[in-house]
Amino acid sequence: MAPMTRSRATADHIPTPLMAEYYGQRSGAGLIITEGTAPSPNGAGYPRIPGIYTPEQMEAWKPIPEAVHKNGAKIFLQLMHTGRISHPGNMPEGSRVLAPSAIVAQTTKMYVDGKGEQPLPTPSAMTGEDIRNTIAEYVQASEWAVEAGFDGVELHAANGYLIEQFLNPGSNQRTDAYGGSPANRNRFALEVAEAVCSAIGGDRTGIRLSPNGVFNDLSGFDGQHEQFDVLAWNMDTLGLTYLHLVNHEAMGAAPLPDEIRRSIRDRFTGTLILSGGYDAEKAERHLSAGFGNLVAFGRPFIANPDLVARMKHGEPLNDPDFDTFYTPGAKGYTDYPKLQKA
Repeated sequence: MAPMTRSRATADHIPTPLMAEYYGQRSGAGLIITEGTAPSPNGAGYPRIPGIYTPEQMEAWKPIPEAVHKNGAKIFLQLMHTGRISHPGNMPEGSRVLAPSAIVAQTTKMYVDGKGEQPLPTPSAMTGEDIRNTIAEYVQASEWAVEAGFDGVELHAANGYLIEQFLNPGSNQRTDAYGGSPANRNRFALEVAEAVCSAIGGDRTGIRLSPNGVFNDLSGFDGQHEQFDVLAWNMDTLGLTYLHLVNHEAMGAAPLPDEIRRSIRDRFTGTLILSGGYDAEKAERHLSAGFGNLVAFGRPFIANPDLVARMKHGEPLNDPDFDTFYTPGAKGYTDYPKLQKA
């Protein structure tokens, strides 16, 4: 099950018992990757997304992996620092909107409870101290995730959030060691991954990448093939347990180029997870062709907590209620019907 923001945490970014019910219902998946979870108050840019930067948040997470493990599934916590894709109206008091460079995401809007869609502010360019502190926050969040019972963490380096903001020259115009060349733009991702692996082990660490993606004012760029080749090789050298490769074609982007997919497969020897617009037939075809080792399903799991059983029996799928994707409460979250047969 792919990570999907559902905005059911509290306004203070604390996980809720309803979230335990939601993930427990979907534990027919062999592996669940949670919604994006802020490792820092500076990365909690969306309304009601969960965090894991306080002891209270960590304690509130504990029933969720417990509910998933009861049915024999594994669960990784996705760490998502939103970086410049943040609005202060959603963030704790005293937090800051940070990014590699002070470049605003001009066409992306952010929903703020009680205020509706708001333009994003210009972020503050991160200092060297900001970078060091943020890496330490990723480490603390990873350690707390393991303490809370998760099997590992996924570093969200896709979809235009902080780590990808460093990777992409459209959002990274630094002239220091973290910008100006592909190797320098990769540096932050590598330092985060290395620090997390040192803290909890490579066997508990994965990463999500979206070459050629179109989320949050970013897009493909010249030289991305070579840059992601090197990044995939570096992640393999660090010993990450998986690389989660996202194709944004279903969201209107140009297809992920086959040469990028093949190059990453050749350079990363761990588990390769594919996601983006899959149905059962396409998933089987790509797995049989050796494109990857696992396929992650996103939106089909929203309306079908028993998605695996429905695929197994060839049963039709429930249609999702798009109006309740990000609204508080059980409606459109934990109230979708299951099949009578397992």
